[in-house]
Amino acid sequence: MSITLVVEDRAPFAEGADFGPVGAYERISGRARFAIDPSLPANSHIVDLSRAPAGDRGLVEYSTEFFIIKPVDMARGNRRLLYDVNNRGNKRALQFFNDAPPNNDPRTAADAGHGFLMRRGYTVVWCGWQGDLLPGDGRLTMELPVATRPDGPVTGPFRAEFIIEEPGVTTVSLGGHDYIRPCPSVDLDTAAATLTCRRLDQDPREPVPAGDWQFANVDAGGNVWPSATNCHLAEGFRPGWIYEIIYTAKDPLVLGLGFAGVRDLIDFLRNGDEDAAGQANPLREKSPGVERTYAWGRSQSGRFLRGFVYEGFNVSDNGGRIFDGVFSHVAGGGRLKLNYRFAQPDRYPRQHEDHLYPSEEFPFAYGRTEDPFTGEQDAILKRPETDPLVIHTQTATEYWQRRGSLVHTDPRGNDLPGHENVRVYLLSSLQHNDAAAALEGGVPRYPLNPLPANPVLRALLSALDEWTTDGTPPPDSRIPTRSGGDLVTGADFRKGFPAVPGSACADPHALYYLDRGPDFADGVISREPPLEDKTREYPVLVPAVDADGNEGAGVRVPEVTAPLATYLGWNLRRDSEVMAGIVGSTLAFAQTEEERAAQGDPRPSIAARYPSRGTYLDAVRKAATALQHLRLLLAEDVERCVAAAGKRWDARLKTGAQAR
Repeated sequence: MSITLVVEDRAPFAEGADFGPVGAYERISGRARFAIDPSLPANSHIVDLSRAPAGDRGLVEYSTEFFIIKPVDMARGNRRLLYDVNNRGNKRALQFFNDAPPNNDPRTAADAGHGFLMRRGYTVVWCGWQGDLLPGDGRLTMELPVATRPDGPVTGPFRAEFIIEEPGVTTVSLGGHDYIRPCPSVDLDTAAATLTCRRLDQDPREPVPAGDWQFANVDAGGNVWPSATNCHLAEGFRPGWIYEIIYTAKDPLVLGLGFAGVRDLIDFLRNGDEDAAGQANPLREKSPGVERTYAWGRSQSGRFLRGFVYEGFNVSDNGGRIFDGVFSHVAGGGRLKLNYRFAQPDRYPRQHEDHLYPSEEFPFAYGRTEDPFTGEQDAILKRPETDPLVIHTQTATEYWQRRGSLVHTDPRGNDLPGHENVRVYLLSSLQHNDAAAALEGGVPRYPLNPLPANPVLRALLSALDEWTTDGTPPPDSRIPTRSGGDLVTGADFRKGFPAVPGSACADPHALYYLDRGPDFADGVISREPPLEDKTREYPVLVPAVDADGNEGAGVRVPEVTAPLATYLGWNLRRDSEVMAGIVGSTLAFAQTEEERAAQGDPRPSIAARYPSRGTYLDAVRKAATALQHLRLLLAEDVERCVAAAGKRWDARLKTGAQAR
């Protein structure tokens, strides 16, 4: 492997702010250029790498953008590198650890938030890994080679789904979003492809006649032009319906290089003195360099980390470990399926959207289990010499939509023993997205869940650092279990859920064995759509709830211990009884006992629980302090939690007064 860092910008971060003993920070950005040997065993399993154009030395070249925020004087930092796996090209670490506003070009004091990572002395690193992202909005991108054959392009079956929520839309990109590079169709004749639609996933597919749609795009003047990367339906797509197009695509990118790029960049930043051009490693200039490396990712990027480790990319060229610790947040039971031909890493399965795309594939757990349908035995952690220590956090949403129970149960639904190098935490009654997340998944029926995970994430990152540094283990895993009676089937959940007026109950997102064709293990899908065998079901279980409807097991943030509402990890679409995207719900308590009685609500009112605002905040403070003693909350976050709860109390009373 050869790497060259082309630095394009180096400037102060946070307007030169001083972060206590660590001092000032700077930002460095540019492009990392790689040349990789396809013949090396560490690279041989990258799908289609052997079909990528190679230079005179037989090396395949590609590149990625990178972005680093580091102490100006590295000797004053903590010698810890935190790699933030970007989510669809977007930087997230400062948002979730520093409570900063989301920004792909952080440079001001406001972009540092309250400075948690800087005050702790971390060097934060980002780079592109999702090779099918198009430039825009500051997204981190890659330049990857296209796989080819000597006699022409690489082709294969390709399936794309579209769900358009707005009326009047007639044209969509075959990439699914305008920020994704579409895989072009070999043939513009619609007779050589199929387009179907259905209202719900389980409904029969209704064919759209070949003469009713086109491989075409529409320009600003309303003119329709042939296009190998767009689907045009003159009558418009029915809002909320699932449209599925299957066609023969060409020119796949070698997307598995996204894993290799992260591996090789972090290896260089940790161990290299200078790059291929003789330029100094910016993290080792006049400093001892990096001592520990951690990776954090949420959702798509959390799945990236599970796939990265599982597929053996946590091993450097010399056999060393890339990341000492990995922190996967809200990945559920999935792994990112990046390393296959015509991969679509932007997609992930939900009950209504993209239900059949690869993600939740055996193995689900970190320790070894057996697939009851194939007899295969496998694990995510299977290389003890180089496997990282792992913290895995998931909210209620992951149990309902992302099959999160399979992280700690076997494929038959039985509790698994804890893995000594893994901690798993349910963040009870929280939703996948933060409170600031936009509405998604068809207009959700209920108000969104406002409770944030950030304070717990800060405590667990600190615990991960202590674990890798001096062997101090993090708090024990906190998860619901079958043996404890708090991990249940969807049917049993319904029996225990309170009869909240005006609410309906979701069903968990089921998981069945999927057959994608005989070559899927080698990175090629030959059967589209895949065969979903409903006689072979992996049990998906969900956390049980208390009399208020809030989850009892796991890490209960202060506002779940002292609630103003029932907080759920799922929501329902307004147009059906299936779950709406990956957002949760808030089912508010009545303000007074009179309102509760009039509504027929079995849950005690706010007035019955908390005689005053002060009483409520005392309950929140007590819950926060208890979490601090358990090392699940930092001392600096106790009063932050109380202040946030006070704002929600005030907003709740204001909303109730307006309603009356």
